[in-house]
Amino acid sequence: MKNNLLQNINNPADLRKLSLSELPDLATELREFIIDIVSVKEGHLGASLGVVELTIALHYVFDTPNDLLVWDVGHQAYGHKILTERRTKFDTNRQLDGISGFPKRSESIYDTFGVGHSSTSISAALGMAIASQLKGENKHHIAVIGDASIASGMAFEGLNHAGVTDANLLVILNDNAIGIDPSVGALKHYLTSVKEGKNPKQNNMIKSLNFDYSGPIDGHDLPKLISELERLKKIKGPKFLHIVTTKGKGLEQAEKDQVKYHAPGKFDAKTGEIIPKSEAHLPMKFQDVFGLTLVELAKNNPKIIGITPAMPSGSSMKFMMDAFPERAFDVGIAEQHAVTLSAGMATQGMIVFCNIYSTFLQRAYDQVIHDVALQNLPVIFCLDRAGIVGEDGATHHGVFDITYLRCIPNMIIYAPKDELDLQNILYTASLGLPHPIAIRYPRGRGKLEVGSWKLGAGSFEKIEIGKANLLKNGTKTAVLSTGFIGNNVSLALKNLNLPETIAHYAFGFIKPLDQKLLHEIFNSFENIITIEDGTIKGGFGSAIVEFASENNYSKSIKVLGIPDVFIEHGTVEELQKICKIDVKSLENIFLNY
Repeated sequence: MKNNLLQNINNPADLRKLSLSELPDLATELREFIIDIVSVKEGHLGASLGVVELTIALHYVFDTPNDLLVWDVGHQAYGHKILTERRTKFDTNRQLDGISGFPKRSESIYDTFGVGHSSTSISAALGMAIASQLKGENKHHIAVIGDASIASGMAFEGLNHAGVTDANLLVILNDNAIGIDPSVGALKHYLTSVKEGKNPKQNNMIKSLNFDYSGPIDGHDLPKLISELERLKKIKGPKFLHIVTTKGKGLEQAEKDQVKYHAPGKFDAKTGEIIPKSEAHLPMKFQDVFGLTLVELAKNNPKIIGITPAMPSGSSMKFMMDAFPERAFDVGIAEQHAVTLSAGMATQGMIVFCNIYSTFLQRAYDQVIHDVALQNLPVIFCLDRAGIVGEDGATHHGVFDITYLRCIPNMIIYAPKDELDLQNILYTASLGLPHPIAIRYPRGRGKLEVGSWKLGAGSFEKIEIGKANLLKNGTKTAVLSTGFIGNNVSLALKNLNLPETIAHYAFGFIKPLDQKLLHEIFNSFENIITIEDGTIKGGFGSAIVEFASENNYSKSIKVLGIPDVFIEHGTVEELQKICKIDVKSLENIFLNY
């Protein structure tokens, strides 16, 4: 094999100069390029390896960027980025000021639609196709969607509409039986039966939606893919191509352990072995505190239920699913369903822990209001990845949840300051609350040393609803923090070793606020500083300003948090520095008080 094809391809026009016989060699080079860089720089590996042939075929057959290609979610778009003018800077992927880990319109004309959340591709591509029709343009519009994402309600909404149009739309189902975790549900079983030839052609649900259906075909067979795409180019109206691929294709370990190699961290590019990180004596991950605590609670309460939309590993709901499979549910990429399913169970007296990443709960906002809060059902929302999450960037930061939940009547909002605090609020919620509660906690590890606290039933303590706590005495300025970001405050104050001028209060409860303590604070201090790992607009600090206004306090109030812009990708530390909520920035701020 000549290892010099990829280095001469800067865009799809260069790709189309190659002969068909050269494309398999290019596929090998492209896989090696992705593996070499991701092994060092980290990122989403398995999904992109699985669609190398499809990526090459699409850009070879279609006239991108004039023909419009939409990747659902975008985990699988690394090969696309490399072939579309970003090969030389692919090593900056997901790094501060580097290229995004997801397709992004402002980054490239080849990224036709910004993605990061699932199941949007069909609707977006259909919108483009209808617009092209109205403008009299002769363009192709392609949506590439996985078998996990197509099970989401929005994908079906797009299919349902597309089927009654004559839009020039091609939907490609990349069927590998896995999203981040294995796909679930009846649709998965249907697709499996199709792949195995057990489903009669007259029972094809896609054809019944008025799509020209073809497949399933081998998604790694480049000649077959190109031949079929060339055929589909000539067919008018909505078309559907079902391809079968292997996630992690080309790296043995990634094929065998597709969950772990979705985003494996650093690994040996030649052997595929993940480079181990020493986790001895490190604090626990917040997700594991949630998962293990839930199991402990469920042991003693048969009414406890766990629900997650497609994130059993990422949220650590897997612990509950293993221990109590009849009481733990992965409902697939279906956040709206997860919330209303939880509400339905709550009407029957079940104690439901609905675990959703903060950024994904945005997709079920109406259900939170209409199906849970309006009926005052005590669903327990456990919002993983709250706050800045790091390299996944703007599509995944969980910085809006305080704002969008705080305005909902009946909603309790709590942000634990550490692992023990999380354990105790989960226990408190399990005892029964008169309202729904949202518990928000960050991605990654906590701060408590192993052995300094106990995980388990013997250490549970009930938390008083609406109570805030004094962490450090002071005389002049009061810092009010909520959640894990309060540890930055504590460290900054410790580093400064200031005299007793600055007090620090932890407000676990964002709603309801500890009004009694707030009156004491506003009557005792000259200055108030609030800090949160969430958007300033409408967040915790806004709640404190509202309190001051309602009670005619005229003290100086400084609100710290995420500014009114979308924060891009980088490490958590880098992004906190941009937002001026890192330890060093806080030290500089506190010196002026």
